[in-house]
Amino acid sequence: MARLPRLSGREAVRVFESMGWRKVRQSSSHIILVREGHQATLSVPDHKEVAVGTLRSLIRSAGLTVEEFADAAG
Repeated sequence: MARLPRLSGREAVRVFESMGWRKVRQSSSHIILVREGHQATLSVPDHKEVAVGTLRSLIRSAGLTVEEFADAAG
């Protein structure tokens, strides 16, 4: 099983954007992402480091595996 990288919220958004997600808005604390043809929206906290459980939940909501996300993160 691949280890999740430690990422900030903005770094996580860049990885999701590289996988086809698009930023639609940003509040002071969260960045909202959508993807065409995908029912879920992702609400990524704009923190210095996203908690591991939160990141796993976002990856699951995006329909990805941890391995796919880790590969895209580099």
